[in-house]
Amino acid sequence: MSLKVVKFGGSSLADAQHFRQVAEIIKSDPDRRYVVPSAPGKRFSDDTKVTDLFYTLFELVRSRASSDVIDAHYEKIKERYNSIISELGLNFDLSGEYEYIKNAILHNSGRDFAASRGEYLNGLILAKYIGFDFIDAENVIYFRENGTFDEDKTNDILSLELKEHKYAVIPGFYGIAPNGTIVTFSRGGSDITGSIVARAAEADLYENWTDVSGFLMADPRIISKPQPIDTITYRELRELSYMGATVLHEDAIFPVRYAGIPINIRNTNRPEDKGTMIVSQASSYDSEHVITGVAGKKGFSVITIEKDMMNSEIGFGRKVLECLEDNDISFEHLPSGIDTMSVVVSTAQFEAHKERVLQAITRRTKPDSISIEDGLALVAVVGRGMVKAKGTAARVFSAISNAGVNIRMIDQGSCELNIIVGVEEHDFNTALNAIYNEFVK
Repeated sequence: MSLKVVKFGGSSLADAQHFRQVAEIIKSDPDRRYVVPSAPGKRFSDDTKVTDLFYTLFELVRSRASSDVIDAHYEKIKERYNSIISELGLNFDLSGEYEYIKNAILHNSGRDFAASRGEYLNGLILAKYIGFDFIDAENVIYFRENGTFDEDKTNDILSLELKEHKYAVIPGFYGIAPNGTIVTFSRGGSDITGSIVARAAEADLYENWTDVSGFLMADPRIISKPQPIDTITYRELRELSYMGATVLHEDAIFPVRYAGIPINIRNTNRPEDKGTMIVSQASSYDSEHVITGVAGKKGFSVITIEKDMMNSEIGFGRKVLECLEDNDISFEHLPSGIDTMSVVVSTAQFEAHKERVLQAITRRTKPDSISIEDGLALVAVVGRGMVKAKGTAARVFSAISNAGVNIRMIDQGSCELNIIVGVEEHDFNTALNAIYNEFVK
């Protein structure tokens, strides 16, 4: 008997009908033993996610809104859960939980506590509905005093706890700090919890159920009807997630990658679809497409430094990067020549420190010239098959050129897993379409 950990996103648990779908999926496979739920998401386009309702409740309390306003808002939260319970026909009273949560928020329990209650309450209801044990995440997910996740302590304690439960629900998104306060992961952190549980359970598979049938080769808001990705490696996923692909929280990769556990992205509304498999290694690739996907982001600036004999000046690059480090600015890429060095940074991060950084670089490196260009977009072409396919880079550059787009920057990783191209922001969509159409017939 294999073991699967399954995580369901907020769109998969938005209302009673979705609860029924989720229960049917879980019960259809006895290997699905540990379930990680998110808080209820939107039921329709103008609806509000329950987590956002809890954030608003916290802000109302912090701003000292009237008790009538606070009570009226909290009733909306209670109604979301009560309607699910009622429509599922459950004999389940959460009035004591509601009262405790409200009092805790009124008495400064913290923003993270408020945000986490969406998952907590949803976990209680789901466990009751499917007949699984309930394991509160605050008893098994641990953070350090500085707010970082304590993976070793969590894995040790969670592993022991899971052995006591053949089937269980563990709410996502939160854990506990040494001082007893609730701490949450970043938004979308239920993906991380699912990955943590999969590692601790030594699962054979981590299924992440959402509202899409896996990854697509490109952003459907830019590319018309992009094709799905059947299999993708962790490294490819990291590259695409970093460049804007958002199906799975990128931090959720690491616990299962460390343990060598594959992830299967599935669609709750179309459980018959096989979705996308995320694996450690894949020897095969689609020889027809070559690339796995294409993604990108806007909002970058390029600092270009020119100086004769730069390549023979020991420590030159270190001095430049220290100027960024001193201002808490990270760099994205470093495309360079013999007498030139370019540093790509996030415009939003760089803007407030621009003059200070330029002065520091000028003072420490004494360049012949230094300039900044804003409005750069980065496009990443990713694929494990690129290393085996001759002429891939030429096809990328030709496609962009034939579309009338000027390439401002080229950066290829040493692993040959990706090619990153910089273009003007106004050419971003054109470049993405040109590359996709070149490789996907």
